[in-house]
Amino acid sequence: MNIQTLTLFFLWCTILNGILLALWSGAFIFVPDLVYRTQSRWFSITRDSFDLIFYGFLGFFKIVFLVFNVVPLLALLIIG
Repeated sequence: MNIQTLTLFFLWCTILNGILLALWSGAFIFVPDLVYRTQSRWFSITRDSFDLIFYGFLGFFKIVFLVFNVVPLLALLIIG
């Protein structure tokens, strides 16, 4: 596997995960009531707990996205 193939792989991973992060953030910002109503049908959870969990997972995903997608892509672009 060469550097160009690896760079392309991380580029597409970054694009796809970035879209997922944007959609997830958009859902949290624009339609939180719809997301809460949908999830509360399956799980018995208070609104405050739901907001805390949703925000926590969003932050965790953002950190994982940066560490495992963006940073390796930048490193490959620098050395490539």
